[in-house]
Amino acid sequence: MKNKFVKWLSLPYAFWSIAFVIIPLLMVFYFGLTDKSGKFTLSNIMSISLPVHFKSLLIALLLSLISTVICLLLSYPLAMILSSMNSSGNSKLMILIFVLPMWMNFLLRTLAWQTLLENEGVINTILRAVHLPALKIINTPYAIVFGMIYNFLPFMVLPIYNVLCKIDKNLLNAARDLGANEVQTFMKVTLPLSVPGIISGITMVFVPALTTFVISDLLGGSKILLIGNVIEQEFTLNSNWNLGSGLSIVLMLFIVISMIITAIFDKDGEGSAL
Repeated sequence: MKNKFVKWLSLPYAFWSIAFVIIPLLMVFYFGLTDKSGKFTLSNIMSISLPVHFKSLLIALLLSLISTVICLLLSYPLAMILSSMNSSGNSKLMILIFVLPMWMNFLLRTLAWQTLLENEGVINTILRAVHLPALKIINTPYAIVFGMIYNFLPFMVLPIYNVLCKIDKNLLNAARDLGANEVQTFMKVTLPLSVPGIISGITMVFVPALTTFVISDLLGGSKILLIGNVIEQEFTLNSNWNLGSGLSIVLMLFIVISMIITAIFDKDGEGSAL
C-alpha cells in the first residue's frame, strides 16, 4: 500500500520530467538531425566546422575556461575560510550573505553590472571624480569574463565548501601529529579529499558559462559572438530551428563529457549538494 502511495506521489515529477526535459530533448534531436523537409541529415551538426561557428565555439571555450579557473582560484580559499567558521556557527550567515544576490533575477544582475561598467557608468563616474583614468571594459571579452565570474562564483564555492565541511578533522590532526606542516597537510590530505567538490564546482561553472548568451549580449554589446549567441540567433532571428538544434547537440557533447568526469571523480555525490 505504501509503495503504491509513493508511486502516486511521484507522478507529478514524472510528468514534469517528460514534459519539460525528455520531450524538449527529443525535439532538439529531431530538428538537429533533419532538414527543413524532414529528411535525415548530419549537415546541421557538421556546420560547427564553418569558420563563423567554429570561431564562436573556440571563443566560448576560452572564456569559459578562463572564468572557471578564476572562479576556482577565488572559491577555494573562500570555501576554506567558511569551513573553518563552521564550528562557530557563523558560516551559515556568511553563506547566506554570499548567496543572497543569487535570489535576484539573473538578467537583472547582469543589467546592473552593465550599468556599472559602461563608459558613462557608475564606476567611471567615480573614477573621473577622483581624477583617475576611466575603465574601457564594457563590450570587451574582459566584461564577459567578469560577468561570468560574478554570476557563477557561488556555484564553485558551495560544492567545495560542502566537501571541506565533511572532511574528518581527525585526519588533519593525525597528519600534524605525524610531523606534517600546514602546506603538507593541505597537499596530502585536504586537497585530495576535496577533489569531488572541485570537479563538481568546475562542471557547475563551466557548463553554464559555455552555453550562456545573455552575458555576452549585455556586457559584450553583441560584438563578441559566443556559440550560445549563434544558437539563440538561429532560433529567434533566422527561425532556423534545424541549424540551431544541430549546434545545440554539439554543446550537449561537452555537457555529457562534464557529467561523465563528475561521475568518475564524485561517485558519492559529495560535492553536489549542501
